[in-house]
Amino acid sequence: MIQLAFSPCPNDTFIFDALVHGKIDLESLEFDFRMEDVETLNNLALNGKADMIKVSFHAYLYLQQTYVLLQSGSALGLGNGPLLIAKKDFPADEIPLLTIAIPGEFTTAHLLFSLAFPEAGLKRFMVFSQIEEAILSGKVDAGVIIHENRFTYRDKGLISLLDLGEYWEGLTHTPIPLGGIIAKKSLGYEVISKLNRIMHHSVEYAMLNGPDVMPFVRVNAREMNEEVMIKHIGLYVNNFTLQLGKEGSSAVSRLLEMAREKKLIT
Repeated sequence: MIQLAFSPCPNDTFIFDALVHGKIDLESLEFDFRMEDVETLNNLALNGKADMIKVSFHAYLYLQQTYVLLQSGSALGLGNGPLLIAKKDFPADEIPLLTIAIPGEFTTAHLLFSLAFPEAGLKRFMVFSQIEEAILSGKVDAGVIIHENRFTYRDKGLISLLDLGEYWEGLTHTPIPLGGIIAKKSLGYEVISKLNRIMHHSVEYAMLNGPDVMPFVRVNAREMNEEVMIKHIGLYVNNFTLQLGKEGSSAVSRLLEMAREKKLIT
């Protein structure tokens, strides 16, 4: 039994529907799945609690000895990075002095913020869905948002201070690596090869049969409206999700290099 874990976010439920519901050939493998918030997933992987799991690429940088990155299922792209938002504008030189909400210590959002503002020290780690309210209530001065909050923050009167995806793209001229699917190396070559094929077929099925997988997306999207769901999937599911490829792999390697250069990881 493969212990599988991913988030209830629309891009994940979209690409995992065919696997979870046996709509593709599972090559005699059986899966037991759970869904958790992104930072919970990162910590599950860091503690070795899942065989196959969606993690932030920041977390993956610490996991390369025990997990292998699958070639399908990743979230990379252009124009889809985290945003630093606030109620009012702040000069760039004041941002390191602010109290900043971050959607988890091991999220790629945290790593990108740290690349942009290495001096910032007043960070508050919280579940991504709580960040907008923390800013509005004054608990924090600003916050880094991910996922569907990209589509809702303006409706709440919040403004963008910096698009961290654009910041990354300007530095590296590569797509931004947000998250990927990893599998335990201890599963062995044969099982990992099967997982690579199964994941590819699950993503491919979703891309070709969108309406068929949407019920699984809707039931896990809480009160998110349909338009936001569709935008969410369109932003985070693309050709890199189907196959990481040379360009995607290079972007992940560049993230590791920059994190080490800036001494943001050990």
